Amino acid sequence: MVALGDVKRSAATLFGQGQYLPALRLYDAIVAAAPLDFDARIRVADCALALGNPDAARVYRAAGWYCLKSGHPLPALVCARVLEARGADASDLYASLVVSYGSESELLGKVASRVVLPAETLPVNVPDVRLPAPADAIAVAIGRAEHATDGYTDYPEAIHPIPLLSALTEAALRRVLATLTLQRLPAGAFVIREGEPGNSFFFVAGGRLRVFATDGLGRQTDLADLGEGAVFGEMALLSAQPRTASVGCITEVDLFEVGRQSLTSLADELGMVAEALHGFTRERLLGNLMATSPLFKPFPRMQQRDLLRRFTSHDVSPGTVVINEGEEGRGLFVVLTGELDVARRAADGTSVPLAQLKTGDVFGEMALLRNALTTATVIAQRPATVLFLAREYVVRIVQAVPEIRSYLEALAEDREIDNQLVMGEDETPADERVLI
Repeated sequence: MVALGDVKRSAATLFGQGQYLPALRLYDAIVAAAPLDFDARIRVADCALALGNPDAARVYRAAGWYCLKSGHPLPALVCARVLEARGADASDLYASLVVSYGSESELLGKVASRVVLPAETLPVNVPDVRLPAPADAIAVAIGRAEHATDGYTDYPEAIHPIPLLSALTEAALRRVLATLTLQRLPAGAFVIREGEPGNSFFFVAGGRLRVFATDGLGRQTDLADLGEGAVFGEMALLSAQPRTASVGCITEVDLFEVGRQSLTSLADELGMVAEALHGFTRERLLGNLMATSPLFKPFPRMQQRDLLRRFTSHDVSPGTVVINEGEEGRGLFVVLTGELDVARRAADGTSVPLAQLKTGDVFGEMALLRNALTTATVIAQRPATVLFLAREYVVRIVQAVPEIRSYLEALAEDREIDNQLVMGEDETPADERVLI
């Protein structure tokens, strides 16, 4: 006996190598051990299709109907799309999906459930795929995958909505579904890379993905592990900024991509989706901030969230002055989205650019640590969201947490040196250096 997860990984490797019959035999073994594993059933159909067997369509259709009723609409949509791409009629699957998961559906509920995939540790009796396959191996696998849940009746009475999409009416949902682009990717593939332009976002229909950020030294920090139903990529799309993280496939992955052009063409009916996307974006950014910023690292997760609640959030438009040179330090700032310019007035009255602040950057620390007036101005270059922590709370936290004080002092020292080099002030007394 071999664990189900290991069998899937082996089958995926064989499929990627073009060994479709051995892969089919392994996926068939999973279906035999775990009939509710709809992912394995879909993979059986993939193998049969790759082998040129037209009966694969029967498996896609049967698996799609099971997914719809068991609370897995996106895998059902995958089945419908594959059928459609092969010239088969999938209108019944689309119609059921829209009726069941649109905003008017009586099946959607807060107290909802779905039939889960079997555990990856489930033992599976696997055939020796090095030996010749039985003559009827393909037919048996197709029949088993098609009829695996024929007698299953324990479907949930209430189902979970599709993130973002279930906010739409049936008519709008039908139009949006038509714009989604299916991507089927192997393990190890990259979906997006940090620094790329963000022209789309994605729904995860199946598989697992890893979200991570890479610093200047090439070190990677894991931000999230995504699975079925997750939404990602929306931050760069909405902010019109480069991707702030990379996303790679841990396993085989099925995705639906929503491009900028699709959103534009549907703008009139996607107001609720746009609003929900902004909510997703904010939560994702806050999660990334807590995972990567040295400001939050000294705290356990619950205290991180408590600290984050102390910050107030402010959306600023281009040209907004966040810190004005010569004012008293009001508190500590963190860039959540957007870009801000830092500048200082030179002796001749001209403005000298010092730095550009981006997502995750902290500023305002020097005026607080030294109890001095700010000697630089910070202006939003493009639409931005800035988190603000009031002075009195910063003082308390710096006194209570030595790691935070050390981080802010080191940040201030590095920034001070950089500013001196820009201004040519190597010999400037400390109390006249650039403080923000």
